[in-house]
Amino acid sequence: MAPIPQGGTVAVTGSAGFIGGWVVRQLLDEGYRVRACVRDLNDEDKTSFLKAMPGYASGRLTLHSANLDEAGCFDEIFKGCHGVAHLSHVSSYDDMDYVKMVCDHVINSVNLSETVNRVVVTSSIAAVISESDMQELVRRPVLYEDRYPDEQNPKRQANRGQGYSMGKVLAERAFADAAEESGRWDAITCCPGDNVGPIQSAHQKNSGPWQHNIETMLLGKYSQNVVGAYRAWYTVDVRDVAEAHIRMLESVNVSNGERFIAWSTETRNVEDVCASIDRLLPELGFTGAELVDPLPEKVQAKEAEFRAIWGGCELRNDRIRETLDMEFRPLDVSIRDCVESLISVGKVAPVRNA
Repeated sequence: MAPIPQGGTVAVTGSAGFIGGWVVRQLLDEGYRVRACVRDLNDEDKTSFLKAMPGYASGRLTLHSANLDEAGCFDEIFKGCHGVAHLSHVSSYDDMDYVKMVCDHVINSVNLSETVNRVVVTSSIAAVISESDMQELVRRPVLYEDRYPDEQNPKRQANRGQGYSMGKVLAERAFADAAEESGRWDAITCCPGDNVGPIQSAHQKNSGPWQHNIETMLLGKYSQNVVGAYRAWYTVDVRDVAEAHIRMLESVNVSNGERFIAWSTETRNVEDVCASIDRLLPELGFTGAELVDPLPEKVQAKEAEFRAIWGGCELRNDRIRETLDMEFRPLDVSIRDCVESLISVGKVAPVRNA
């Protein structure tokens, strides 16, 4: 299908979110018209940063209320749009029938629009690497777009910690199948890594595990429980993820159902992320953080094994670099900018040396 036209109109679901807010901002910077979808237009804590963007005063950015759970909520919003960046989270990933229903709400509105020709669906690296059996990472250690979790494992169940990953895979396939059936639009998937970078609104410090974990570090504590047991952070700057979404909307080199992993391939253990804060910003006088909420003892007993398994994985981003000509910011830049935004925008008061 044809990419969206330069200066065209793009609807962004989940616009108040960490990634969604940056997609809106960068679309405006690139000259597009943006319809930003949020759950509650009256929630100033989550919408004021969008209204402060330059395009809002001129009308090039408009805000729209849409609840994913309601059929038809995007019908009027998508009419006249050329593209959709679908970043919204569903309320729960425990029920795959519910996830499919929510996907259908978006898909039906795309079909009714008669103008949308490309949808970029935000998935996750969880749809690539989340395994019920850690040994599957030993058997298939190369982490790239054509890798999916072992779906034949009987332990891969929503009520056993696999719901998020299962829901993301389901959504990818639902959109690709619907696009193929339509023949008018295509669906491209972005699988971001662990998003790090600056927040644009105070509420975003709690809207994702990575910036929230850095916030807790600044407050003097951190946890190993953010990701899979003893997995290093597989990072990407949130601004690079936003750029990747836009390039997928614009590219003539992508095809329906294609997925792209967006990560820098730069990894760092959580304790080293914490140590990076003082190294990057010695002016803060940051005292460091204490490890709290340790993993269960039976997991701790396998720390060396788990670290070795994760360390043996090969992260690949060839496809997104070659097809979309993407480059990625260094993790140090992402951590520094995240910390500074948490302090200036999120009003986080870091623990400091006396």
